[in-house]
Amino acid sequence: MMQWMHSLSRSWPALILMGGLTLSFIVWGVADIFTGQTSTAVATVGPVEISRNLFERRYRTFIRMQSQQTGKEITPEIAQAMGLGPAALQQIIGQTALDNEAAKLGLVTPETAVTNTIQTMPSFRGATGRFDKQTFDRLIQGAGYTAQGFFDDVRSEMTRAQLTGPVESWYTIPVGYAQALFTYVNERRAADYVVVTADTLPPIAPPDEKTLEAYVKANTARFSTPEYRDVEFAELGPEDLATQTPVTDAQIRQEFDARKAAYIVPEKRDVEQLPFANEADAKAALAKFKAGANFESLIQQRGFKAADISGTHTKAELPEGIAEAAFALPLNGVSEPVKSTFGYTLLHVTKIEAGSNKTFDDVKDEIRKALAVQTARGKLEDIANAFTDARSGGATIAQAAQKSGMKAGHVTAMDASGKGPEGNPVAAPQDPEFLARVASAEVGEDNDPFQNNDGKLYALKVNGVTPPKLKSLDQVRAEATAAWIAERRATLLAGRATELTKQAVKEKSLAGVATALKTTVRKSPSLSRQTSDATFSAALVKQLFEAKPDGIVSGPAGAPGSFIIARVTGIAHPPIDPRAPGFAEAAQQLSQAVASDFSNGMAAMLRERQGVKINQRMLESAIGGGS
Repeated sequence: MMQWMHSLSRSWPALILMGGLTLSFIVWGVADIFTGQTSTAVATVGPVEISRNLFERRYRTFIRMQSQQTGKEITPEIAQAMGLGPAALQQIIGQTALDNEAAKLGLVTPETAVTNTIQTMPSFRGATGRFDKQTFDRLIQGAGYTAQGFFDDVRSEMTRAQLTGPVESWYTIPVGYAQALFTYVNERRAADYVVVTADTLPPIAPPDEKTLEAYVKANTARFSTPEYRDVEFAELGPEDLATQTPVTDAQIRQEFDARKAAYIVPEKRDVEQLPFANEADAKAALAKFKAGANFESLIQQRGFKAADISGTHTKAELPEGIAEAAFALPLNGVSEPVKSTFGYTLLHVTKIEAGSNKTFDDVKDEIRKALAVQTARGKLEDIANAFTDARSGGATIAQAAQKSGMKAGHVTAMDASGKGPEGNPVAAPQDPEFLARVASAEVGEDNDPFQNNDGKLYALKVNGVTPPKLKSLDQVRAEATAAWIAERRATLLAGRATELTKQAVKEKSLAGVATALKTTVRKSPSLSRQTSDATFSAALVKQLFEAKPDGIVSGPAGAPGSFIIARVTGIAHPPIDPRAPGFAEAAQQLSQAVASDFSNGMAAMLRERQGVKINQRMLESAIGGGS
């Protein structure tokens, strides 16, 4: 029940800093004024400037929280592709607009109220269950805050809540709407499909000289040497200071007790789920297995590949019924038929990865190092200030690094990927955030020290640039020929899939297409709106869920090099009882998300009234996306 709510709210306000400070996403399509101004502010809202330092700190937190929500590390490149930089800025702009209105109305939050709120945040409790100053200092330093900065952010959040709280407190979504949304999100579909692969195409002749030369010139960025930059830099990471940061056994024990759940790793199993339309067919297949047939042959007889129906799961990740059966089996065991959404399923366990329960002694050294690094992060701000002061006094990068305790380096030629002209990594940080800053920095411009998501401190200066140069045709002939053929093959394959899809729609069947391709019609496993794997790409799944019953659609497979033509064969909506234990809690969370969206609308109106200016050049530089 809670999983479907989580998937819905992921794009809505939901940032929690240390379990206590709520920071709302605010992303609207309001037309801001983008400028090329020379101010060091990233943006202004009315009379208030949003400084680069504030933006960078919030942006790091933004990325870190998104990584935690998705369960995947978000690198600077991924963050840039996702547009997280502008989204983080919109968040800050919305908060600033609300802050301005609160100040105009004379709304304040007393210091005692802020102090009480901070002292009751669960993350700051010590071994006694009460607020612990050492825990507080360590955690906020690890998040890049000073004590006063964190206090000010909490006060601002509480003051904003005086504006938005009345709406968010009273809105309740209708039960029928919550049921309809649950039904939509949890809809399941099944499909028959055929795979159109590149080997169904005729051989593709290499391009002639004129065609190849034109192709290279049309793709100069691909077939040119990279831009090389001469860079001076200084660096220092929390791990460099960790050995100078004492950590007590009491602190280690407290951290272990607070994160015990993280040291319990559940068992995982690789499970093949072979679907059948009815119980009789499933029992017949099981009888074959018990008589000596291997499970792979049963998969092939059903028109599947093992990759189509297999996956690695914890018990909690599998549906009820399936989970119990799968985790009761021994390695290589096959279950009795299990009732599922579209019929019955045989389960085959091909791998078991045992869980673990680490003890305090197992992780003591690991925790000690992590705590030392976390505490060391708080010292880097003083080092950054010392470096800046030295540079302001006329010191070179190397001299300022020596005075402040940083490590200095100089590379005469490095590309955007951190490699030199010979194609090998240069003697400079290979950190994606550092490389992005090098690529976006202006030649000769002094840059303020900055920290990456892991708290590492950098400073750099680009002394000069060697521009890209188009390679000769002989140098790139093999690479360009292969690329031209690959693009031609992809174009022909897409055209072939389109023609065959039209044939299938006309015949209202996949049989003729399968015959033309000399292949078989396969059956999909149960598909959800979130399905995205090697066979069913997100684009194809979207079409399948938009199609009517028996509708035929096509799209690229999840893995490159093939297309899928599919026909919808089944649609199911799992029942939802509003009296179920988890329904009321899930509906309440949805109500809060919708109410928060209303509050975002309030902030959108305020920011439009106050006026917003965004310094595009400074924003691009701050997120490492400048050209």
